[in-house]
Amino acid sequence: MGRGAGAAARRQLLAFGLTASLLAGAARPALAQVPLNPAAAPAPTDTTLRKYQTPPGAPRQPWYNSKLVRATAVPAVLIGYGISVVDDHGFYSSYDARRDIQRNFPGFRNHLDDYLQWAPYLELGAVLAFGVEGRNDRVNLALILAKSEAIMLSSVYVVKLATGHERPDGSDNRSFPSGHTAQAFLAASIVHTELREKSVWYGVGAYTLATGVGAFRMLNNKHWQADVFAGAGFGILSAHVAYLTHRNRWGRHPAARTGIGLNAPAALPRGKWQFTPTMLPGNTPGVTVSWQAK
Repeated sequence: MGRGAGAAARRQLLAFGLTASLLAGAARPALAQVPLNPAAAPAPTDTTLRKYQTPPGAPRQPWYNSKLVRATAVPAVLIGYGISVVDDHGFYSSYDARRDIQRNFPGFRNHLDDYLQWAPYLELGAVLAFGVEGRNDRVNLALILAKSEAIMLSSVYVVKLATGHERPDGSDNRSFPSGHTAQAFLAASIVHTELREKSVWYGVGAYTLATGVGAFRMLNNKHWQADVFAGAGFGILSAHVAYLTHRNRWGRHPAARTGIGLNAPAALPRGKWQFTPTMLPGNTPGVTVSWQAK
């Protein structure tokens, strides 16, 4: 009786040993595919490019083609021109422009500029509603809008208080720069940035509406020429700064979307465990466990 029990125990021990060796042999090749040092594994790549970001590995651009210069060049020209024609300064001063407007459009009054400043946003909303995808997803677009509006409103308000320039109609001393024009060109710049990869005409339409706002502000005798040009510069600059500083922390673009980000490298393979019934020597049932990368 004792001899039979000992033989059975030896068979069970042999089965356990064979099963363990099979497990080790099946798992060893698969486990070799996983880096032993976690630091050696490639880090996930942020596939989101900011508006003016240079792709990794691209040749170094000259200073005049850097993202900062591209973001500030046009606003700097507009604001600089506005400052240069304040009052009676410049080749064609604000006083000259007002005199010509009063002569050609005497008594002109309307309130279109109060509504037209938001028209580029309506254009953007209508295009997105019809299924045209912009540069950013909805969450990141909302964050960019909020950031750019905060930058524009705060900067325009501070400059208005600092300059204390009187409006052409004498209603107050908050003329420079034009807030309506800044709002319109901010919205137009966002429309252009979001949809320029689909069609350049979206931006053309938005900037045309914004230009109309600036013209109406002068026709309505609410702003000088200097105010309108500077306001356009402040609006565009606010949008560019918002894009330049936005890292898309809330959500990522799909890497495969055309024109957005870079194609992300393949993620580390995820494996799966497999359990296979088997018969060990001595007609002893067993199970082979293996891990295989997908």
